[in-house]
Amino acid sequence: MPNQMNDEAFNMSMRKFLKQVGVTSQQQIEQAVRGAKPAGNVKVRAVITIPELGMEHVIDGEIATGASE
Repeated sequence: MPNQMNDEAFNMSMRKFLKQVGVTSQQQIEQAVRGAKPAGNVKVRAVITIPELGMEHVIDGEIATGASE
């Protein structure tokens, strides 16, 4: 029988990974912004890759620091 994906296990594993990405990314961004104390917004880019599937997903955005320029 071909290798079948278990949807429940896949979804749980993916959610766990994305939670880790979100939490650790937020911590790193907060640390960098607090250390640099930039004025205005900062540009941000997130890149998620799955090399063995040839996938790359890029998200560009801005984060408001709340500081005046």
